[in-house]
Amino acid sequence: MPLTLILSIIIFLYGIVIGSFLNVLIYRLPKHENIATKRSHCMECGYQLKWYDLIPLFSYLFLRGRCRKCGTRISIQYPIIEAVNGILYVLIFLRYGLTIETLLYCLLFSALLALSVIDFRTFEIPVGFNIFILILGLVRVATDYKNWLLYLIGLVSVSLFLFAIFAISKGRGIGGGDVKLMAATGLLLGWKLNLLGFVMGCILGSIIHIIRMKVSKEGRTLAMGPYLSLGVVLTVFFGEYIISWYMSFFTA
Repeated sequence: MPLTLILSIIIFLYGIVIGSFLNVLIYRLPKHENIATKRSHCMECGYQLKWYDLIPLFSYLFLRGRCRKCGTRISIQYPIIEAVNGILYVLIFLRYGLTIETLLYCLLFSALLALSVIDFRTFEIPVGFNIFILILGLVRVATDYKNWLLYLIGLVSVSLFLFAIFAISKGRGIGGGDVKLMAATGLLLGWKLNLLGFVMGCILGSIIHIIRMKVSKEGRTLAMGPYLSLGVVLTVFFGEYIISWYMSFFTA
């Protein structure tokens, strides 16, 4: 088997394991439950899951999406989060290879995936995710210290603008979690990619939410975290190409 395929399989398996932990965060953090000591259990009958019930993705498929003890259907969210996280890890590896960028962006994507689901449901981004992404940003600065100014500007370029909106609107125009999120991603991505990710997130949020308002009668209030996260993800994959294409109009 080609080495790339073997590594992709290993990275996918690693990704779905992390995805399983993301499901724990998504369920427990909004409820302020302990994420380390409390054992996983069936929400219906309380059955404490065994190790063979917790194999990411495969246990769900083997059990056909139902609790082993009571037969209650298990939310499809669990395998979806695990699979999406694994696929994103592989795509990042194929894009950046075995590099520090791959490690940082994989962890970034996991944080964005979990916080997006939580924000979509609760309109709140747990501060721990923003702190985690900020730490990833500090690692990025340390490993690319020659370009430290790029990341320092990224820390404030979008977040200061959002903070002004937050202060003027007294939190009605943008959430504090969104301000912190764009500060943290800015330190990790640098100002160019972060600005592009913000713009793409706003465009996607406007289009998708208008459609949701028309189709499912959603209210005018929207959680920006998922859309900003999607903008950042797309920027990580395609941002350099988009920026180069845009700048070509000024250098031709």
